[in-house]
Amino acid sequence: MYIKIRKLGALQGEGDIIVNISKMATIQELRGIIEKEVEVKPERQMLLYKGKQLIDDHKVMDYDIQLNDVIQLVIRPPKQIMELKRDKEDTIKEDDKRTSDKEALIDAESKYYKIGDMVDVRLVDNGACADHVVSFEIEAKFDEIRPRSYFIYKTSDLEKGMVVLANYNIEETKSRGPWYDFIVGEVSRTAVNGTILVGQDKTPIENCSVKFIDEFMRIEKPLLLSEKQDDAVGKPPQRKYPYNCDKCKDVADKKCRECGCRICAGKESCDTIILCDECDYGFHTACLNPPLETVPEDDECNKKAKMASNKGESSRDWGKGMACVGRTKECTIVPKDHYGPVPGVEVGTCWKFRLQVSEAGIHRPHVAGIHGRETDGAYSLVLSGGYEDDVDNGEEFHYTGSGGRDLSGNKRCSAEAKDWKKGKPVRVVRNYKGAKHSKFAPKDGNRYDGLYKVVKYYPEKGKSGFIVWKYMLRRDDPAPAPWEKGGQEFDMLKKDKENKSKSPDKTKRGTKRKTQDSTKPLTDFFNGTPKKQKTQEYKLPSDLEELISSDSNNEKLWSECKEVLKEGKQKFLNKVEEIFMCICCQEIVFEPVTTECKHNICKI
Repeated sequence: MYIKIRKLGALQGEGDIIVNISKMATIQELRGIIEKEVEVKPERQMLLYKGKQLIDDHKVMDYDIQLNDVIQLVIRPPKQIMELKRDKEDTIKEDDKRTSDKEALIDAESKYYKIGDMVDVRLVDNGACADHVVSFEIEAKFDEIRPRSYFIYKTSDLEKGMVVLANYNIEETKSRGPWYDFIVGEVSRTAVNGTILVGQDKTPIENCSVKFIDEFMRIEKPLLLSEKQDDAVGKPPQRKYPYNCDKCKDVADKKCRECGCRICAGKESCDTIILCDECDYGFHTACLNPPLETVPEDDECNKKAKMASNKGESSRDWGKGMACVGRTKECTIVPKDHYGPVPGVEVGTCWKFRLQVSEAGIHRPHVAGIHGRETDGAYSLVLSGGYEDDVDNGEEFHYTGSGGRDLSGNKRCSAEAKDWKKGKPVRVVRNYKGAKHSKFAPKDGNRYDGLYKVVKYYPEKGKSGFIVWKYMLRRDDPAPAPWEKGGQEFDMLKKDKENKSKSPDKTKRGTKRKTQDSTKPLTDFFNGTPKKQKTQEYKLPSDLEELISSDSNNEKLWSECKEVLKEGKQKFLNKVEEIFMCICCQEIVFEPVTTECKHNICKI
């Protein structure tokens, strides 16, 4: 993999060092390569990537460094090296002191809990409560621990506004789930509605109906050990949790191919069961064919071993598939969690591959159909005809949820928006694979169709017979859709290798093709030489022209950007990105500060 090393303060392309290094190489090995190129000793090299300082014992892949990425090189002066050595010696002495202090620690007890007490501990990931036994190994803050709940309320004892402990499943409300704090709302003989508090910040989820109404538990308050009455509380009742395996109901001695060995169905000798990253099933090392004597460092599934890429029976290069290829660039114009349009990408823009859609920042994932977070909602989605229950009518469509991700940011309680236009915008891309179900899909590649918003979401029995969550989205974009009057569908953007003109010297049949022309300079392969296309001059909108004119501090920089207006809008945006890139974090400047030398850096 080729990457660039650039000295801090140098302009783009000015004295860049191009090095070829493996992603598995350590940063220390990278320093050795740099030393050969610029004759700077490793201890004088400070390497920065996206605002992070690279550490010797880490690997290149640990920092997600990709092809053609730039690493900043700061050369330390000799004086600074001596200071670093002294700091390192002081750190070692301090660590030794802490070790001796730790050895001098004595056993101590809490005023509220003793070893062996049953407690409820708030989990970090979802804020639910799980029961534990107090030991020296528990790591939690005092306000994240409380005595184990033991008293079960009768439904008639519940009152509006009470905070209790309830069992609730956010994804499947009719199934058993974790235990959350619950604010009681409306109470009847057959139903209890209220608000679930999730996460460390206790985010409220309203209008939740709890199924297990006879299991509400009282939240106990911490008491001093001297105030506790040991005889007052017996053994706390057994609390019910979701099964880890729905098939065998977690029965330890029951054979099960879902949670045990996929071959013999046994659960014994857990330390010899290896898990496959491809299918998530477990296999005893002795049950494999041929059997393994020890557990390997990298588990390998039988299914994976039988693929053509591992058998050697296919001449296809499996590392060149466009679905799994690494990005050579990343959109930095907007953050990853950006809602709404991406500057410079027009409605109707088409790409050949999903990878290019990701690089443009319209839809970041290479394969997944939804990009978003469970708490925030969706930023973008791709309609590719992958779900039989999807219905596409162009201006609005019904989308089947995937993987428990919620497009609206709410927690799976069906609802319809009172004013759907005030909702969060979702970028929608249509893929050519959806053409078999929709006349609005493109004939080839992927097309950006603008912004849509969630109107309603609801559970429905799908064609397969299972309950699925469906979302109705309606278009809300000022630009006309590609199929409307005045709408456009632009020429497809292809990869550089497809745009390059064919060589006049055709390869003869039967001869091996050259993978690389050794007569060309390395920079030709590194930077690429795309085919020239006709471009239309870009005219700045009046509001942008006014803002640029008012930025007197950067008048010279803006004049450089305006010089490429005749080469089109995309060239202009690329120039702006290049000129206004922060030298520290290698991103577009955030809250920019213009220095006396007329350069811009981020404020923080």
